[in-house]
Amino acid sequence: MGFLNRFKLSRDMGIDLGTANTLIYVSGKGIVLEEPSVVAIDRKTEIPQAFGKEAKLLLGRSPEHIQALRPLKDGVIADFEATEAMIHEFVKRAFEGNPLVHPRMVIGIPSGVTKLERRAVIEAASNAGAREVDLIEEPLAAAIGAGLPISEPTGNMIVDIGGGTTEVAVISSQGKVISESIRIAGDELSEVIANHIKREHKLAIGENTAEAIKFKLGSAYPVDEANNRTVEVRGLHLLSGLPRTIEVSESEIRQCLQEPVKSIIETIKLTLEQTPPDLAADIIDRGIMLAGGGALLRGLDVLISHETGIVTHIAAEPLKCVVLGTGRVLEDKTLDRVFSDRSILI
Repeated sequence: MGFLNRFKLSRDMGIDLGTANTLIYVSGKGIVLEEPSVVAIDRKTEIPQAFGKEAKLLLGRSPEHIQALRPLKDGVIADFEATEAMIHEFVKRAFEGNPLVHPRMVIGIPSGVTKLERRAVIEAASNAGAREVDLIEEPLAAAIGAGLPISEPTGNMIVDIGGGTTEVAVISSQGKVISESIRIAGDELSEVIANHIKREHKLAIGENTAEAIKFKLGSAYPVDEANNRTVEVRGLHLLSGLPRTIEVSESEIRQCLQEPVKSIIETIKLTLEQTPPDLAADIIDRGIMLAGGGALLRGLDVLISHETGIVTHIAAEPLKCVVLGTGRVLEDKTLDRVFSDRSILI
């Protein structure tokens, strides 16, 4: 009985530690936290002042003594201390205070990370209070969260477009058969938009503004050519040094996104070319599944279908697929072959 109480109190958790957002799933409760992966730090004391949504508002707007930063880049830890502090804060929020006992954590990581980068994630989670850390590669977690039958001996293709990486994998019998990972994803799309506006309109815009344009106008394929939407964009004119407002259109933004979108398509094609014939036949029957925030880019599913000849689906909750996958792994003992690293810390 004591063990059962300890298990209930520990509230083991699954974490999607993403470049753009961090989501936490607590066993028995579901998704309890969804916050931007941003930390605001006092430059003088090196003490974090804000996390998540509050910190993201300070990107490009913080006072001189505060630095707002993303501690993860391309899906891996770029600032260890800030990442550790962020995990610790988010875990505390997920438990509405400090957990009574140390939780087990299942954390999604990009498939292309090095051993050193894996160890950094385990160490950061350990320092944030984990008693045990299991790592699962994000395409596997996304496939589980999207509801693909990964335990069956049939081919399933998942394309997980996150903030820092795009992961393409063919999965069968709880394991990857073939996979490709590129560090071109949602953040790259926002950066391309900011660079385009700077180059073509001589207007400097912030990270949050570029992201807002991507959400409002971003598209990969002209789904509705008759309705070429436009938005006003405010920024700093580089020639006059004064604030200025311009107007950009959906077709203009789609044009500037062609190169990164093409890279994602080429990665999908490369993965398909390396897929064993029988599994390729399964994928033709089942289709390609899109997950991650990038799956919401308008017309991307249509473009992938057009380029590959394979029907392409968008997961029901693309932004939550990885964290839902980690949560299902926590609660389903039949999925015990999916971990890439296991570390018992306490």
